[in-house]
Amino acid sequence: MARSLDGLLFVPVADQSPGQVGRQTRFDYHEQDGRIWAEYRGGDVVMGHLVGTRAGDTLDFRYVQLRTDGTTASGHCTSLVTALPDGRLRLEETWTWESQPGSGTSVVEEEPGRGRGRA
Repeated sequence: MARSLDGLLFVPVADQSPGQVGRQTRFDYHEQDGRIWAEYRGGDVVMGHLVGTRAGDTLDFRYVQLRTDGTTASGHCTSLVTALPDGRLRLEETWTWESQPGSGTSVVEEEPGRGRGRA
C-alpha cells in the first residue's frame, strides 16, 4: 500500500473541460483510519470538497463543488493510488457526474516539493 495521503497537495496533470478541475486546481488531502477528505479550489472551481474511504490503494469518494459561474456540481469518483519513480504519489481517477451528464478519467499527482505527508 502506498503511503498516507494526509497533508499531501495534488495537482492535475492536464486541463479538463470548462467548469471542471484543471491545472490551476489544488487538492489538499487528509487521511485518517481509512477515511479520506480534501478541499480543492482553483481555475473554474471556487470551492470543492470530497469525502470517502480508502481500502488499500483504492479511494472511493463523492465530491461537490461551487464554480466561478455560481453553479454547483457533484459526483462520484474511484481512484487508484500509485507511486511515481521519484517517490511522489499519483491518483488515477475514474469519475461520473451525479448532478449532470458526463463521466471521464483524470490524473492528479503530488506536487513536487510541496507535500507535507507523513510516512
